[in-house]
Amino acid sequence: MNMLRLLLCVAVLATIPNTVKAQIAIDVIGGSEISFSGLIQTDMDWYGEDGQNLSSDGNDSDAQLRRAELVLNGKGPGMWNWALGYDAYANNFLDANVSYRTDVSTFVLGQYKQPNSLEELSSTKNNDFMSMAMTTNLFAMGRRLGLGYAYTAQHWGAAASYFGNELTPNQSPSLGTGYGWGTRAYYAPINEQAHFLHLGLSYVDLEARNSSGQAQARLRTRPDADLADTRLIDTGDFSADRLKVFGIESAYVQGPFKIQAELMDNSVTRPDPYNDFNGSSYYVYGIWNLTGETWNYRNGLVVTPLPNDRNLGMWQVGVRYDNADLNDGLVTYADPSDPTVAQVTGILGGKEENWTIGMNWYWRSNFKIALNYVMVNSSKYQSSENAVVEDNPEITTLRLQFYW
Repeated sequence: MNMLRLLLCVAVLATIPNTVKAQIAIDVIGGSEISFSGLIQTDMDWYGEDGQNLSSDGNDSDAQLRRAELVLNGKGPGMWNWALGYDAYANNFLDANVSYRTDVSTFVLGQYKQPNSLEELSSTKNNDFMSMAMTTNLFAMGRRLGLGYAYTAQHWGAAASYFGNELTPNQSPSLGTGYGWGTRAYYAPINEQAHFLHLGLSYVDLEARNSSGQAQARLRTRPDADLADTRLIDTGDFSADRLKVFGIESAYVQGPFKIQAELMDNSVTRPDPYNDFNGSSYYVYGIWNLTGETWNYRNGLVVTPLPNDRNLGMWQVGVRYDNADLNDGLVTYADPSDPTVAQVTGILGGKEENWTIGMNWYWRSNFKIALNYVMVNSSKYQSSENAVVEDNPEITTLRLQFYW
């Protein structure tokens, strides 16, 4: 049934004219220029499993609609702007806010992406790899209701935000729910056409709350495949007071080449008698535009261009390494000669490192096809076996995307 729906989606996309413009203008109402944009993604994952079954239904593959985002944007009157977005597939709100902008300052009220993580803040339709890195999926703060301010100059900028929960109820983001605050600053010592260097720092501090409001945390991530149901590394639920994440980000562009990297360190304060938990993750990747395009740099973000030749499209190849460590504890044996009797101190969520090879094809102004191959190397202590168990699957992923 999933495959039938997938084929229907592909058939519908194939019938849409390839001259659709980005952000379709609708009307001007009350001095506000209203436009409509959208993003439709369909994913397919194939699993070469090594241990656990990665699919929710026991098969060796998954295929389904990934996103169906519909967004209304309003520009004006004056310096005011607004946005109202909804993902019709996931049934959750996206950006839903009003903002006031001057030449260097922006005030925003409502739901918006919080000021942390270069990859999280970048546009979803232009992700360099199908799945964002484990670093981003584990520790980056997504959209929350809040009040924020950003200052932007030519070579540097800073932002701060105070936020609560998501607008959509019953959502359970990986970093948890609860009130908190965040800040991000960046500096571009090189900022030239087709040549720039971005450096940034971020910090987020929030209450540790699960979707039911309990003082608990849980950190886990999929193996760089968005449709996979199994998380190979997972701390499980544990009592917690606050979550704190410190991030370092960087990006360098020289013509058709880009290198990007981020590191995030997570600290979870816990009530007595428990020790605090610390986890970390980082990624680094390189992208080459085979057809010669380069990136733009705007407001502390790397902006993906349109193809130089719309008929040929823009071809990209890239490779990424990402690493995550959710172990903060020890396994001890009362009798080293008897491994069946073990005592775990702290939290052993596991370790994982992945290599991803990817290719993207942006065709004309509205289409993208992405193909990724992921090699996973994970290990996690399993109490049922009183041992650290490795699970090293290989995953192939394909995405068809239409946007306007």
